[in-house]
Amino acid sequence: MTGHEPAPGSGAGIPVLITGCSSGIGRACALRLHRAGHTVYATARRPGTLAELAGLGIRTMALDVTDEESMATAVAKVEAAHGAVGALVNSAGYAMSGCIEEASLAEVREQFETNVYGLVRLSQLVLPAMRAHGGGTIVNISSIFGRYAVPGSGFYNATKHAVEGLSDSLRNEVADFGVRVVLVEPGPVRTTRFGATYVANLRPVSRTYEAFRRESAEYFEAIYTGSRRTLAGTFAIQSDDVARRVAKVVAKGARGSRPRARYPVGLLAHSTIALRRLTSDVLFDHLFVRRLFPVPRGPRPRKQGDHR
Repeated sequence: MTGHEPAPGSGAGIPVLITGCSSGIGRACALRLHRAGHTVYATARRPGTLAELAGLGIRTMALDVTDEESMATAVAKVEAAHGAVGALVNSAGYAMSGCIEEASLAEVREQFETNVYGLVRLSQLVLPAMRAHGGGTIVNISSIFGRYAVPGSGFYNATKHAVEGLSDSLRNEVADFGVRVVLVEPGPVRTTRFGATYVANLRPVSRTYEAFRRESAEYFEAIYTGSRRTLAGTFAIQSDDVARRVAKVVAKGARGSRPRARYPVGLLAHSTIALRRLTSDVLFDHLFVRRLFPVPRGPRPRKQGDHR
């Protein structure tokens, strides 16, 4: 095969391996790509959560992105059936929340293991066969928080910044082998389980950030559940909006077309990324971050000459 031919598969479809399919974006991608005629391998750490997808004829497997044997076994199964993975969609991930000062390093390592190292290792595992077959597509689900960061989710933001940098490097490392690397950058997605995990992680640690944790929990719960009207909640997108973009990227790759390097998804993604690009750090902080997101409030600075 050449880099302009479809990746291995039967008919118009290609074999697609997707992580994190128990809910949210990963599940939506599995459904979309299955309907598009691809041979979808939907995976999750707990395969019991994939029963509904299996009932629709989607192939399901256990895959834990923090376990080497689990990842290698899943990739080997797809390659045994098709020669190579036609498209890898790295969707598995979760959001660690809380202030950087209060975070436990064990939790930080777990966040990077899931959101970054698993993505890297799966990409390493699929690339040899993709190169041998002269083509393939790796789609990395990033976030608008891969372009900027907000208080209370610094480590999650850091993983998405890492995914952006890794994807930029990998895209140029494998381009001449016919392999495409694409970032999909959603704005806020109304995903109940993802949001519940984020809010639950905002647990009490110290009194210093107590008010901030409470405000953050209320703010993000409103976005993910629609419990009250907020700007971010009003423009929050659905998982299928992201899946629609992923399906278009995979279709481009299957046709031999070269997709763009990154695709923001949703009005907030396009507008805030543009704002970040056009403004200084100081302006972006004051016009956007500190106006629209909860921030920790310290003691008011004393006025000059106030010696009380």
